[in-house]
Amino acid sequence: MKASVIVFPGSNCDRDAAVALEAAMGRPPAMVWHGDQDLPKSDLILLPGGFSYGDYLRSGAMAAHSPVMREVVRRAKGGTPVLGICNGFQVLTEAGLLPGVLMRNATLKFICKDVHLKVARNDTAFTRHYAQGEVVRFAIAHKDGAYFADESVLDRLEDENRIAFRYCEASGAVTTEANPNGSRRNIAGIYNETGTVLGLMPHPERLADPALSGTDGAKMLASLVETLH
Repeated sequence: MKASVIVFPGSNCDRDAAVALEAAMGRPPAMVWHGDQDLPKSDLILLPGGFSYGDYLRSGAMAAHSPVMREVVRRAKGGTPVLGICNGFQVLTEAGLLPGVLMRNATLKFICKDVHLKVARNDTAFTRHYAQGEVVRFAIAHKDGAYFADESVLDRLEDENRIAFRYCEASGAVTTEANPNGSRRNIAGIYNETGTVLGLMPHPERLADPALSGTDGAKMLASLVETLH
């Protein structure tokens, strides 16, 4: 399996993602600079977390117009799996690969902590190593993480089974109290129409090794390796 991690100015989780991917794949991913025109052959493209272009205009808005994103969009539309984590999720919405937007947290504060998520479906390349309805623990670190879309889009996501994860209690209950940022319908991640593009606000790579106090995120990478190798 070959993977590429896209590096934007301001990315700060690109190396974390690379370390986690190498542990899962047994080989390092390609690190692709945002200004490059081309991508190497890739079975997976990962857009990492951070603050691309300093979030000076709007989170992910400038990164979505980086030269390399033209090829990312082309590959995604051709079926290559793409995982956008945190800022990467914001970039995917700004690039038009996923619907909706990521807005300022309801608290108007930066939030950095572990959260619980409920796995909404386990039939995609990203989730085969999870059980349906399983509760997992991932880390969040964001200020603009509240997923927003109008009711018609939210209904369509529900109807088409495109919600990937929801914020929940440790018990699995999906409650307002478990929602750390005010995301509509407790949405933590969504898929595109074909289930090959995943935008996810929490960070699986930050809980992908026992030394990081958890391995729930490693299951996502193991799922991808098993499916795409």
